Amino acid sequence: MPIILAIESSCDDTSAAVLQNDMILSNEIATQKVHQQYGGVVPELASRAHQQNIIPVVDAAIKNAGIDKKDINAVAFTRGPGLLGSLLVGVSFAKSFSQALDIPLVEVNHLQAHVLSHFIKENDSSVVPKFPFICLLVSGGHTQIILLKDYFDMEILGNTIDDAAGEAIDKAAKVMDLGYPGGPIIDKLAKDGDPLKFKFATPNIKGYDYSFSGIKTSFLYFLRDQLVDNPNFIQENINDLCASIQHCIVSFLLKKLQKAMKDTGVRQVAIAGGVSANSYLRSQLTELGKKNKWDVFIPKFQFCTDNAAMVGIAGFFKYLNNDFADISLPPYTRGMM
Repeated sequence: MPIILAIESSCDDTSAAVLQNDMILSNEIATQKVHQQYGGVVPELASRAHQQNIIPVVDAAIKNAGIDKKDINAVAFTRGPGLLGSLLVGVSFAKSFSQALDIPLVEVNHLQAHVLSHFIKENDSSVVPKFPFICLLVSGGHTQIILLKDYFDMEILGNTIDDAAGEAIDKAAKVMDLGYPGGPIIDKLAKDGDPLKFKFATPNIKGYDYSFSGIKTSFLYFLRDQLVDNPNFIQENINDLCASIQHCIVSFLLKKLQKAMKDTGVRQVAIAGGVSANSYLRSQLTELGKKNKWDVFIPKFQFCTDNAAMVGIAGFFKYLNNDFADISLPPYTRGMM
């Protein structure tokens, strides 16, 4: 029953987790609030915060798991994609830890980790997907429809050709001066709004691919025109605006997903990534699953955003295959599955 220490530092969250087999023992996350005043993640500030947080977070993860560091059999770490400075902190720490204890390293792709988070077990009654299943990966930087035939046999059916869904949501929040991160703010305000009040253009992209740049432009131009006649238009319609742009993006996401499910004949569907925490996406997918009689898997909120538990589960499956990393491997900022 191998014990895996996992490290995640791809962006602005420093996280460490301990898993025994596929069972989570601890999952610690240190968030960085310094970026809020800048309206987005500042890479240099993120890497400095990781340096401050990495040791206390790892120490807390080991203590809360109720183990000794000598019990750890391997160290899994996010190699990429992500911010180079942030990744360097986690990668360097993982390498040092593995050398100090003479245990193997396991490199993990950040995107694969998001998808495989559905296999994290919190107890013996945890239900996980069966292969094959389709996963909609939606985060701040990525939007993909993925067919999983095995743990690391992933076929990308659809991808965004420009911006990601999370970027479109954050841009809408920025235009309305709602603050950062914009996704949770729009989600909260949309609960008191009418999702059908305003309409925005969606692109006609063939196949399963996405494009969100046109939606952003449509939203921006709509507000520009309305503000000419009423400078208080945003404040007076903020809930309806949030509900409508959220509905537009989520509907577009699910339209492509439904097509992929129908064409492949797969009956199990999951979502993953930071945007999978969006309550409207979760409820709409649940309803769509009931309508089509799909088995729907929605991650717990703690496994939606960047966290080390998802790195640990991916590392566990690689550990079983003796798929270990060389100490010389550098991080990478870009890269698909």
